[in-house]
Amino acid sequence: MDIAEREFTVAEARALIPQVREHAAEIVRLRADLAELTLDLRVRGASERGGIPEVKASEARLDEEIAWFTGQGIEIKGLAPFLIDFPAVLEGRSVRLCWLEGDEELAWYHRTDLGFAGRRPLE
Repeated sequence: MDIAEREFTVAEARALIPQVREHAAEIVRLRADLAELTLDLRVRGASERGGIPEVKASEARLDEEIAWFTGQGIEIKGLAPFLIDFPAVLEGRSVRLCWLEGDEELAWYHRTDLGFAGRRPLE
């Protein structure tokens, strides 16, 4: 099966949550560093966090972290806040098991055709 077509069981997705939380924490840190650095460089022309080389290095690290998720078959739906979906099938229906930055565990899903607005608790 192509990783882009991977479907997760709830158990498989939940087993990845410790790694998801680690990688997500790094994305959140990089996101904040990059936001601060790029604003300082644009407004003041300088930053305590560095310059263009540090921007490029942080962007490369962010790309690496994003690649971990996509390499697992996990869909990234947003970076701020960080939101991911695990493609799955529940009761014969295509769904996305949904994890949002700050969630302790995987506890939500939504129908694939509804998106975040259709988010419901997993039972």
